[in-house]
Amino acid sequence: MGDDHGEEPLAPEARAPWERPLADSTYRERARMRLGREPARRDAPPPPPAAPSSPPPPPPASPPPPTEGAPGEGFDPERTEVIAPVVDEPPISTPPTATPEAVGDTGLTRLALNRNRRRKRLRVAGRVTVALVAVLAFASTGVVWGFVRNTENSFARVDALDTESDDIVDAGGQLGDENYLIVGTDTRAGASGQLGAGTIDDAEGARSDTVMLVHIPADRSRVVAVSFPRDLDVERPECNGWDNGAGAYTDEVYDGAYGDKLNATYALGGPMCLVKVVQRISGLKINHFVGMDFAGFETMVNEIGGVEVCTTSPLEDDLLGPILPVAGRQMLDGHTALNYVRARHVESEGNGDYGRITRQQKFLSALLRGALSNQVLLNPGKLNGFVNAFTRETFVENIDTRSLITLGRSLQNVDAGAVTFITVPTSGTNDWGNEVPRKDDIQAIFRAVIDDAPLPGEERSAPVPTPEAPPAPPAPAQVQALDPREVSVEVSNASGVSGAAATAADTLAVYGFQIVSVGNYTETSTDTLVRFSPGYEAEAATLASSMPGAVLESVPGLGSTVELVLGSSTSADVVTPAGEGTELDATPSRFDEAEAAEIPADLAVVNAGDATCS
Repeated sequence: MGDDHGEEPLAPEARAPWERPLADSTYRERARMRLGREPARRDAPPPPPAAPSSPPPPPPASPPPPTEGAPGEGFDPERTEVIAPVVDEPPISTPPTATPEAVGDTGLTRLALNRNRRRKRLRVAGRVTVALVAVLAFASTGVVWGFVRNTENSFARVDALDTESDDIVDAGGQLGDENYLIVGTDTRAGASGQLGAGTIDDAEGARSDTVMLVHIPADRSRVVAVSFPRDLDVERPECNGWDNGAGAYTDEVYDGAYGDKLNATYALGGPMCLVKVVQRISGLKINHFVGMDFAGFETMVNEIGGVEVCTTSPLEDDLLGPILPVAGRQMLDGHTALNYVRARHVESEGNGDYGRITRQQKFLSALLRGALSNQVLLNPGKLNGFVNAFTRETFVENIDTRSLITLGRSLQNVDAGAVTFITVPTSGTNDWGNEVPRKDDIQAIFRAVIDDAPLPGEERSAPVPTPEAPPAPPAPAQVQALDPREVSVEVSNASGVSGAAATAADTLAVYGFQIVSVGNYTETSTDTLVRFSPGYEAEAATLASSMPGAVLESVPGLGSTVELVLGSSTSADVVTPAGEGTELDATPSRFDEAEAAEIPADLAVVNAGDATCS
């Protein structure tokens, strides 16, 4: 190969490294001196490496070239490559490399290895599932309780309840039960008047167009809703006046009266007067009140997108006109639904009030079925709209969003077939147009409700336990008197003397007896009775020692509570009980067998699980 180099000498950077002349040997020392460093001694040990935490300053980009006349032989600045000075730099750490390991026999069979892999996958899947559930639970809890805080103060409050009334029957047996009195009013004022309720000139104030008592037992196994005809003949107690426009009671007091209509009772004395009347009829302890007018009803139906109902024939009212022009299944909006449940002048139904009540019960049954089919409960928009409308359009006592959510969760396992609607039976009308109540049948209905006895048309998944057989008469039992503070007492009045139970309870409390409740006895009794369940003979004998002439009666189902029944022919005077440890005779003189209430055969019943259209 020929030599292509020309005569001109090549620049240093154009030459190969081995063709380049070496720099002056004293160059590095002079460079260090210019940088302020002392020349390194040949015999000195090398300097230690700089700590990684304080790296040295970066070297200068281009060191200054040596000056002319610098010492050193053979130095030609134009022909010699300038090499940057060496500076102290931290050592470059080499990343560790994985040391290969020998793959040996694990001692497990292929089947065992597959099992281990499956367990590992299941553990991972389980952790993911738990994490997902935790997130969902946290999110749902935050949504629910955030919604609770936003709606809690939206309820309009009203005084309505009388939970210490003597009219409450077997208050001890109703512990844990929830009883809601729901009232739909037809006030002529405001938005309700615009919706067709009428005008103030037609009827001033408000009347209870719909009255329904909803009972939920402590075990949450069923729901019973009892409807009361608006024209039911009732005895009105003494009540304070009610100003519906202001939503408050007045100072005016109205004396009690016979022969009043149920809805007029509300118009005169408001929620509190109505609660007293229904509580006296039913014997139930009403512990929640909900009132709503026409405008609120229409809003709530619209919020959930309407309710589907079925009618076997067209529905036309003489005053409201055509409501459902055709028969069959159809979805009702708020306005149509309101007319559907209000219509009272339907010629084909005969008795307008009972026809209207039946339609109301069927409508609520349809609403319940829709909610249970998740059309509302799993639709946040509909659910929030419904609850907001409910809190905005109702007036309540002892109702809040938190308790409603808790109640709803407790009823999640209740089938629609376990929800029964019953109408209070009547025997026609009197001269004033009032519906005459069948008092014995009504008492039997509410006795069955309190005792959790089966009802016509009810379809509960769990069978109702039958009453226990009465125990055989035992041999005379001698017991020792207890401290009265260990005895829980329920006082019931069968004497016919108003206030007798409350007076006796106050005196017993002075001696230390624990008073659970005070109310009226379900039957009449001439004797004063001390009723107790087997196993509580000492408690019964201690109480009987304070009631001269009392008769001991053994009865199943009372639990640890002893019931004192004040009779009509026995003194209700309370004396000092026997001293603790005194020997007492606890032999019962009577044995009571719980009898199922006889429900009338012609009772009007609607089951919420019945979706037939016939």
